[in-house]
Amino acid sequence: MNKKVPHTPDAVPGAGLERFSSSDHEYFRDLIRDRRIDIMKQLGLLTEASRNTTSEYSGDNSTYTLHMADQGTDAQEREKTFLLASREGRYLKYLDRAVQMLDEGTYGICQDCKEPIQKKRLELVPTARLCIACKLKEEQKRGA
Repeated sequence: MNKKVPHTPDAVPGAGLERFSSSDHEYFRDLIRDRRIDIMKQLGLLTEASRNTTSEYSGDNSTYTLHMADQGTDAQEREKTFLLASREGRYLKYLDRAVQMLDEGTYGICQDCKEPIQKKRLELVPTARLCIACKLKEEQKRGA
C-alpha cells in the first residue's frame, strides 16, 4: 500500500540546503543569460535544419525522387523540428520571465508559500517559481 508523505519542508529531501538570497542575483542573472544563449544557438540550428530539409525536395529541379515514403519522412522531420523549436521558444519566454522577476525582486521566492527557493533547485531549474514542497503539492493535485 502506498502511504502518502506530508509535504512539509521537513519531509522534503534536501530541505536544509542553502536558500536563495539577494546576494545571488548576479549569479542567477548570468546563469539565465547563458541558458538564453544556448537556446538561441539551438534555435538557429533548428531553423537551418528546417531550411535544408524543405529546400532539398522543392522545385522541379530536385535531384531527389519524390517518393511518398520520402515525402512522409521529410514531413515528419519538419514537424519534429517545429515541435522542438516551439518548446525552446516557450523556454525562452520562461527565462525572460525569470529575468523580469529578478528585476522586480521576486525571483527565488516561492509564489505559493512566499519562502525562499533553494539555490540548488534554481541552479537546475532557473525558471522555477515554486519551492520543492509546493511543486510536489501541485503535482499531487494534478495526479489526483
